Amino acid sequence: MKFRTLILMALVIGLGALLTACGNQSNTKNTKKMEKKLLFDTASLSESPIFLIKTTMGDIKVQLYKETPKHRDNFVKLASEGFYNNILFHRVINGFMIQTGDPLTKDAKNSAHFGTGGPGYTIPAEINPALNHIKGALAAARQGDQINPEKASSGSQFYIVQDERNCAQLDGQYTIFGKTLDGLDIIDEIAEVQTNNRDCPLNPIKIISIIPEKK
Repeated sequence: MKFRTLILMALVIGLGALLTACGNQSNTKNTKKMEKKLLFDTASLSESPIFLIKTTMGDIKVQLYKETPKHRDNFVKLASEGFYNNILFHRVINGFMIQTGDPLTKDAKNSAHFGTGGPGYTIPAEINPALNHIKGALAAARQGDQINPEKASSGSQFYIVQDERNCAQLDGQYTIFGKTLDGLDIIDEIAEVQTNNRDCPLNPIKIISIIPEKK
């Protein structure tokens, strides 16, 4: 009996060790999946970082506002993860603005749903009355007031103002979190391309990458 008891105890201990090892391997795999290789060191950036939005039509240099830290930090996070790479400008209205940031646009099969995608979360509004829709301003897209009375921003979609006169009506309604330092001509060129009946460019215009300006 003692011998059988010892065998059973050994089996239980061995099984427990095996399950623990499998659990550790599973945790390690999950941890590796959760870890994302960053394209740049986010900790090295200033309070008002400058980025190059590299597109297939040219570069747009922008600066993010420290006055809208939640939107700034989210933009930095997504850019560092390469989230915006290969995303299209899916909504372009000449005399108004150009919009991008929808991950669904990476696959043309999703064309019927362009403008509805995101990272799976929203950002609380940071509407600052001192920040207006000047030409080249970066502002967060969002759902309408009827279903979004708190004016929470899309987690990734944003637009760049092309015509400040026509966008002035949006002041106080959307979170503005940055401005264009260079590349206003590129914004105009993108705004002037031919689009379909959903304001989507007939010839895709893509973000290649968004990276910090080299010092």
